[in-house]
Amino acid sequence: MSAPFGELADGTPVEIYTLRNNRGLEARVISYGAIIVSLRTPDSDGQYADIVLGFDNLEGYVQHSPYFGAVVGRYANRIARGRFTLDGRAHELPINDPPNTLHGGSRGFDKLVWTASARSSDDELELTCTSPDGDQGFPGELTARVTYTLTDENELRVEYRATTTKPTPVNLSQHSYFNLTGDARRDVLNHLITLSADRYTPVDATMIPTGELASVEGTPFDLRLPTRIGARVDVDDEQLRHGGGFDHNFVLNRTEPGLMHAGHVAEPDSGRIMEIYTTEPGVQFYSGNSLDGSIRGKGGHAYGRRCGFCLETQHFPDSPNHPGFPSTILRPGEELTSRTVFAFSAQRDG
Repeated sequence: MSAPFGELADGTPVEIYTLRNNRGLEARVISYGAIIVSLRTPDSDGQYADIVLGFDNLEGYVQHSPYFGAVVGRYANRIARGRFTLDGRAHELPINDPPNTLHGGSRGFDKLVWTASARSSDDELELTCTSPDGDQGFPGELTARVTYTLTDENELRVEYRATTTKPTPVNLSQHSYFNLTGDARRDVLNHLITLSADRYTPVDATMIPTGELASVEGTPFDLRLPTRIGARVDVDDEQLRHGGGFDHNFVLNRTEPGLMHAGHVAEPDSGRIMEIYTTEPGVQFYSGNSLDGSIRGKGGHAYGRRCGFCLETQHFPDSPNHPGFPSTILRPGEELTSRTVFAFSAQRDG
């Protein structure tokens, strides 16, 4: 089911699509940025609430959004100094997170209007966008598709596909900010997070990976057992100081290709639980450090510090400049395929 959601300044219309499964799970997605604008899941009493941050209108997403709910690309996360060399040729990208490029540049996939496929249904939506050769400095015309599906197992499945006309780096991710309380006026510090990661990628002061795959043992990044976000996020640690909290890529404990369990988040008051599965090698845990109350979201509520968190499944940041990282290079004749699953349940302790 679709309806108008407004127009961009140039008159381009934006649509909103509502997806539902047979158990009441509901997602609303707009064609601008392939953004998930709401995601309603039940708590342990069966009460449904929206668990993602966002806005009530298109203007909010165009003017004020820090990537709320968007598909980010052509390259999710950072590329150092906006430069990389591919097959002997240097490429320069816009610097939109000085001194680096973030989430594909100043007009990444989060700012494009995607086209819905005719195969979309009440519980599935396929959206497509085309990025021309040279767009934001990236080589090759890239066609990207994202499919959102709500299953009767209360899962939100996110599947990506992409093809290119020239070799190019590609890294696609879903950038929803979650708050499992269902009330984004509250912070997420009491959420319990677990990540299936023995290692992470430390960063320098500009948030670019040093190239090391460091052990989480004995550090605030050891999230292998359920840990309150608030118990670690403000620990006196150089890496946390660099990010103002968690804003780091975790190296998943992958032993074979395919879908693997990446993480678990539980919110004790509501009983909501979110499990994350992915085919990707990493996940960026961001603890909403830059939210400061200056953005007013749904219902006019100010989004305060750490009122949302992100778990962005991905390849590693700055991979085109780190030959030792898993490759993000897509070549003509190949197809990028990637899948991430967010599974929802609810169970109150005791």
